[in-house]
Amino acid sequence: MIVIAHLSDPHLDGTEVPRDRLRRVTSYLRSFSTPVDVVLVSGDLADHGLPAEYAELATELPTDLPVLVLPGNHDVSSPLRVGLADFLDSPGDSHPIHQVREVAGARFVLVDTSVPGEDYGLLSSESLTWLDAVLREPFDGPVFVAMHHPPLTMHHPVMDQWPLLEQPALEAVLTGKRITAIFTGHVHNPVITAFAGHPVLGAPGIRSTIPLP
Repeated sequence: MIVIAHLSDPHLDGTEVPRDRLRRVTSYLRSFSTPVDVVLVSGDLADHGLPAEYAELATELPTDLPVLVLPGNHDVSSPLRVGLADFLDSPGDSHPIHQVREVAGARFVLVDTSVPGEDYGLLSSESLTWLDAVLREPFDGPVFVAMHHPPLTMHHPVMDQWPLLEQPALEAVLTGKRITAIFTGHVHNPVITAFAGHPVLGAPGIRSTIPLP
C-alpha cells in the first residue's frame, strides 16, 4: 500500500493566511498513524507566479518526505523552475514542466496543463504524444497521472469558465492505459469522479474553498 497526501492550490503570496493554512496541513500530515509515503501538490503553488512566492513555498514544503509538485494556471514556468528546483525533475528551462517520478514503488506522471497567460488548460499535440509514450512504458507498480485542470466538466458556474480544453484528445490517450488514478486540483473542492475509465480524485484548495452552486 502507498499513502499519498494529495494537496492542491496553496496560492502562496507572501501573506499570512495561505502560509498558515499550508503549515497546518503539513503539520497534520505528520500526525497520521500510517506514515505518508509521498506528498503531491497539484498546482497553483503560487498566486502570482513570482520568484519570491516560490522561494517562500520552498521553505514551507516538507523536507522529511518526498514532495512532488506541478504547475497550475497561476504558476509561471521559469521562476517555478528556479525557486522549486529541488522539487522538480524536468528537463529544459521553460514551459511545459512535465515530469515522471518514481516514489515508493509507484510511478507518478505529472502533466503540465497550464497555458502561459491563461486560466484555462490545454495539452499540445506534443504533450499528448509524450504522455502516450510514457503510459505505454511497462511498469510493475501503480501508475498515477496528475494534472492541475480536471479533464472533464465540473458543472460549476465559476470553475467551468476555465476548463481543460480538447478533452476528447486526452481521453483518447488515456483510454485503455493502465492507470490507477488521476489526481487533479483547480476547482478548490474535493472531487471523486471518473474519466476515460479511470478514477479522478480532486483535492480541495488549501488557500480557499469555492462554494458549490
